[in-house]
Amino acid sequence: MTTLHPEHSAHQHTHGPACGHTAVPHGDHVDYAHDGHLHREHSGHWDECEPGGHTAHGDHGGHRHGEGCGHPAVEHGDHLDYLHDGHRHAEHDGHWDDH
Repeated sequence: MTTLHPEHSAHQHTHGPACGHTAVPHGDHVDYAHDGHLHREHSGHWDECEPGGHTAHGDHGGHRHGEGCGHPAVEHGDHLDYLHDGHRHAEHDGHWDDH
């Protein structure tokens, strides 16, 4: 999976454990869900941290994410992702994607 990290200019808020935004583990760093996208600190500024391309989650089992499923939901553009096993899942064309 390719990850894009374009700079998020004019980001005045400093994210952290008590900032009020959902922390999302992502590889070697933590992203924060804010205004429908994810931010990460990088070299003194904040980046948009979004996946590139389409990566289906191949072993999701029978679990269906949704209201009351037990996994936190975060806004991501025009849909909701669900935090599960250290990554985000989004329903797409009859399967779950890794975001």
